[in-house]
Formats: sequence, structure tokens, C-alpha cells
Amino acid sequence: MKRTEPISIKQLIDKVMLEGDSRDAMLQQRASFLWTEVVGPTVNRYTFRRYVDNGVLHVYITSASLKNDLSFLRNSIIKEINGRLGTEVLHDVVIH
Repeated sequence: MKRTEPISIKQLIDKVMLEGDSRDAMLQQRASFLWTEVVGPTVNRYTFRRYVDNGVLHVYITSASLKNDLSFLRNSIIKEINGRLGTEVLHDVVIH
């Protein structure tokens, strides 16, 4: 058995994530969870469901007026979430 230099847990996780489709799935999950940080707790109170499917963040909002307001902010939300992730994961946000 060959000895290697020790690596940190973070390096090990990054190595495993780069080896398959699990990295994309992880980034999509992180994009979904970043919604709360990007829009803040006030908007998040009206959010009852969110998920990412093929680069599209689907968000379900209970307030009709808030849906309208958020539709105007779609591009800035995409830019902010992708910026926090460090890569382009989202290409659209659909407000339901």
C-alpha cells in the first residue's frame, strides 16, 4: 500500500464531488437554499416551496403582489445566487 500526504476533509470532499454528477446536484441544492439569504427573511416568509430543476429555480410564493415584484428582480436574483456559488448554476427563476 502506497503512502500519500495527508489531505484535509475539505480537499477530500471537493475531490469526490468533482468526480461525478453529484457536484451539479450539490450546487443546485445550494442554489435553492441561497434563496433565503438573497431575498431575506421577509420575502422568505411568503415562500412555501422552492427547488431547482435543470438550472431553473422554481419558487412558490403565497402573495400575488410579491410575485409581481419578484418577477422584476429575476435577473438580479440569478446574478446574486450564481455569484455566491462561484459558477453559473441558474439560468432562470420561475415565480409560481
